[in-house]
Amino acid sequence: MQPKDARQRPRILIVDDEASARESLEIVLEDQYDIMATGDGMQALRIVREKPVDVILLDITMPKVSGLQILERIKQFNETIEVVMVSALDRAHEATAAMKHGAFDYVTKPFDADALMNVVAAALRKRDSRPSAGFTHRGSVHHFGDVQILSESRRMEAVFDLVRKVAQAHSSILITGESGTGKELVARAIHAASSRAAKPFVAINCAAIPAELMESELFGHEKGSFTGAHARTVGKFEFAHGGTLFLDEIPSLKLELQAKLLRVLQEREFTRVGSHQPLKVDVRVIAATNRNIEQMVSTHLFREDLYYRLNVVPLPIPPLRSRPEDILPLLLHFLKLFNERYHRGKTLSTAALDAICAYPFPGNVRELSNLVERLVVATENDLIDLDHLPDIYRQRTLEGLPFPELSEAPSLKEALKRYEAFLIEKVVKNCGSRRKAAKILKVNHTTITRKLNRCRSA
Repeated sequence: MQPKDARQRPRILIVDDEASARESLEIVLEDQYDIMATGDGMQALRIVREKPVDVILLDITMPKVSGLQILERIKQFNETIEVVMVSALDRAHEATAAMKHGAFDYVTKPFDADALMNVVAAALRKRDSRPSAGFTHRGSVHHFGDVQILSESRRMEAVFDLVRKVAQAHSSILITGESGTGKELVARAIHAASSRAAKPFVAINCAAIPAELMESELFGHEKGSFTGAHARTVGKFEFAHGGTLFLDEIPSLKLELQAKLLRVLQEREFTRVGSHQPLKVDVRVIAATNRNIEQMVSTHLFREDLYYRLNVVPLPIPPLRSRPEDILPLLLHFLKLFNERYHRGKTLSTAALDAICAYPFPGNVRELSNLVERLVVATENDLIDLDHLPDIYRQRTLEGLPFPELSEAPSLKEALKRYEAFLIEKVVKNCGSRRKAAKILKVNHTTITRKLNRCRSA
């Protein structure tokens, strides 16, 4: 058992001198994270030194000591803490500049709840992906610069071979695959293994940003270009100059913006919103989608010319169910990861391992990660057993069982009796106890005992 004061959720520190801003951030985040908040930058530094903190939301304009100065001191003390800068819309350019000094990303006031949650989740993923997190199967770790990917699959070997080849080119890449397969991680691997690795990798989820803000997000805007544009803002293309821009869920872009994106890819220049001055840019674009983009082209929902411009190098990521040999090493990796994050010491029984490895995971690696986190957080016992798994995972233990060999054609009654005995023995063996087997088979445990005794005496 864990001590009562052990942390059960990632801890977020909010640093903002405006009480209303702190309250707004707390309301959005408090259901999923442990929240600490302060309006004093120096107090924030004391908290970081005294208590474990996973992510910091830091206002760019703090009294006495600026947000940039606090950021620098935090990184000097512990560079693994991810810091997300918070700013008013007219100070977003300062927050963007802070990313060059180690900030993970920035959010602007007023806050969009979904965008805020996505940024915090991404910051936690980046922290967890650092080399110090480690992997259980060292021989299965594939290195791409400072990015590591865990896999034992031959199908993924083909992906990695292509990653190494395209990393040294400058062609646009279209990564396709189901949700949760790790498309952004592969994009980061391409960047990390390329000659652009020392330059920014900038990721943007095209589906998470309102359409009316997307152009400004990509290309930036000039002061006064629209209501609320109080200062010039640098867009993602400009910030990614020399590096890589990752456009996730690219089909979410409206056709009008697709045309502008196509021009940037063709001419290597763009224009800020509200400006007539084109700016040259050197950016490698990697796009990704979990949708059938070719079908969208045929139905005129996505520009054909942009599709061919992006799809210079197609890179499909296989779903987890087609590479089941990856489930166990990933499972053990996530178990280690979440044990460390939540200060636990959970282990998995053989029956639980078998049941999880038999599941097809329609949500792919993300679903597997979420399952392990849930088990580590919610299971009271140190041993995670079969009956701790959600029903959908335990039900899979009944599927795919082979029919026993029969030396001669039996009657239907005899066949059912033999298969019943085989099934009961198989489930009892997998579960490790008759009570657990009875729960899965939805009978009384005395029925299991009686039938087993009858079979063995026959």
